[in-house]
Amino acid sequence: MKENGLDKLRNFLKRESLSGMIIPSNDPHFGEYIQDYYKVISYLSGFTGEAGTLVVTLEDAALWTDSRFFIQAEIQLEGSGVELKKLKTPGCEPIEDWLKERLTPGKQVSVDSDLYSLSAYRSLKKNLQPLDLVSVKDPFSEIWQERGVVRSEKIRFLGTHTTGENIHSKHSRVVETLGLKGEFLYLVSACDDVAWLCNIRGNDIDYNPVPLSYAAISRENVYLFVAEGSLHLKEKNLLEAEGVSVMKYNEFENFIADFSPSAVRIAYPDKLTISKYIAATSKGAEFIPDTVRGGVVSSLKAVKNPTEIEGFRSAYILDGVAWVRLLIWLQKRLLEDSPLPTEADVSDKLIELRSESEDYIGESFAPISAWGPNAAMPHYEKDENKPVKLVKRGFLLLDTGGQYTFGTTDTTRTLAMGEISEEQKTDYTLVLKGMINLSSAKFPSGTRGAQLDFLARGEICKAAKVYFHGTGHGIGHALCVHEGPQSIRMEENPVQLEPGMVLSNEPAVYVEGDYGIRIENTILCRNWKTTSWGNFLDFETLTLVPIEKTAIDKKLLGAESALWLNNYHKMVREILSPLLNEDERIWLADKTSDLD
Repeated sequence: MKENGLDKLRNFLKRESLSGMIIPSNDPHFGEYIQDYYKVISYLSGFTGEAGTLVVTLEDAALWTDSRFFIQAEIQLEGSGVELKKLKTPGCEPIEDWLKERLTPGKQVSVDSDLYSLSAYRSLKKNLQPLDLVSVKDPFSEIWQERGVVRSEKIRFLGTHTTGENIHSKHSRVVETLGLKGEFLYLVSACDDVAWLCNIRGNDIDYNPVPLSYAAISRENVYLFVAEGSLHLKEKNLLEAEGVSVMKYNEFENFIADFSPSAVRIAYPDKLTISKYIAATSKGAEFIPDTVRGGVVSSLKAVKNPTEIEGFRSAYILDGVAWVRLLIWLQKRLLEDSPLPTEADVSDKLIELRSESEDYIGESFAPISAWGPNAAMPHYEKDENKPVKLVKRGFLLLDTGGQYTFGTTDTTRTLAMGEISEEQKTDYTLVLKGMINLSSAKFPSGTRGAQLDFLARGEICKAAKVYFHGTGHGIGHALCVHEGPQSIRMEENPVQLEPGMVLSNEPAVYVEGDYGIRIENTILCRNWKTTSWGNFLDFETLTLVPIEKTAIDKKLLGAESALWLNNYHKMVREILSPLLNEDERIWLADKTSDLD
């Protein structure tokens, strides 16, 4: 019998006298999306979801993943020999406990030093005792013989007309925020942090317009590490003119090891691999962790400047036009006698319509177009070999986003395809009401996302239902659609919401085997007013897409929420109408008319 990936890994473990291995869905930069080269979990188990941790011993294997991927994982792991562990559900033990039940004290468990962060490694090492945790250098190139190579493409340089701030200014702000005395070297591993700092973008990662890159910041310089040949001479000259020293990607470890031994190395430990930490301290240099949540660069990046905010607004206008044309197309298809489109036809059509703008450069995440029971999977992935045709009943959930040269979008609409039940109508209205509640929030400076979460989540709780994912994530400026450190979710996050932060607002409900509902707008945190009680903030809604009205229980929605919806639709109509033809304007006027 031909050896599979798990067999090969177990042979490696036996050879190295190891009893197990923990494999996260990471690359060395800890981004959400990773190149095929790093999709080790998929190779070993068949699970293709973006988030999971696979644990393999000589006898057993299990995969831990969150609620977004429960249904998908059950299907993909069938017959693989890998047990599914559903995070945050009763009976789901921590990885450490699972391993301790199967291994005797003193046995060694390994992790790949390029795929595990310093902070995660230290925490795991402590919690695994009396088992011994060790790091090994990438065993998968040997095990996975068809692995391929890491891809690198050309890098784009963005001017201040897009970014609103030059590299010199960003460098100065980082140095000032660090507030360190003496010589230091600040290590930046997250590709979107590097891209923001150096005003560059790339195409090395699906959906995230970033190059695979590292940066190192001293008091005087910014050192940028990118693949050789990825910069045209023009872009290289522009970077160097702003004080950036361009170096080869694979020189990063040697550089941080050989840099002045008296310089303190500093990095955010959640974004620094074990291998890079070993290199940074290999010649005796002192290392101190960055204690700012997400890291200094990430915290500065999260607060958008006026130019970036205008870029978001422009992106949502273009996206709104594409959505309107998509909804007109879909309505026409539903009224025709010809075969109905498939789920994929709908998301593909939206991509086609977005592509009509010369500023569109791709999707910001894998589109989710899910009808009926498929929509009960929050991160549903279509099966190319089994297209699902729409049916004139129930809901179609469409969650997609675009990358534009000046901004990133993320929008979800749940559309009634025909007849819906009273329960579905109730759930839809409660989800919409929750989204409106959060959109309308007024709150004092210093408020954290967890303090606002129940404004959105609480409405669906009135139906004795709940969703388990966060209500809101940060969104990058022409960068990653999921960006920290800010969030709006049940779990405590010490990061306070600040004017200039952009977040999603996406309450939901999922009824397994039946339907899913999610309504998502993007919101901008801004100053509202200052009184004798202090400064207060609110949100500006950036998304410009009509919200389905036919699924609303008007009595349940209530007058206050109905007024918000009418005002929102008026804004959508007034901003988008000048960009539409006469027939499209007539359609939009109807879809955004006041709720009676």
